Amino acid sequence: MSMQSQIMGKISEALSPEHLEVINESHGHSVAPGSETHFKVVVVSGEFTGVGAVARHRRLYQILSEELRNGVHALALHTYTPAEWQLTGQAPPSPPCLGGSKA
Repeated sequence: MSMQSQIMGKISEALSPEHLEVINESHGHSVAPGSETHFKVVVVSGEFTGVGAVARHRRLYQILSEELRNGVHALALHTYTPAEWQLTGQAPPSPPCLGGSKA
């Protein structure tokens, strides 16, 4: 199973999101072709209602603790309640990598 699929499965099971995107952004970083180390995660869940941004991120770090110990180097987390998502409808674009050979 790919790391991307593993991340999607764990978040789906834990949060029952209304919307979930897990985007492999590794190609934009200084890693080997085909790597699965850098991800952008967009999660819309009713479980985030009344929960601050830091606590939302901590929850995702908890859900993905095994992946973070075993190959995932970076997560760009964008967490929304259904009401917040209704107002924005999209996460901001990721900035370009400025490290390693991409600088």
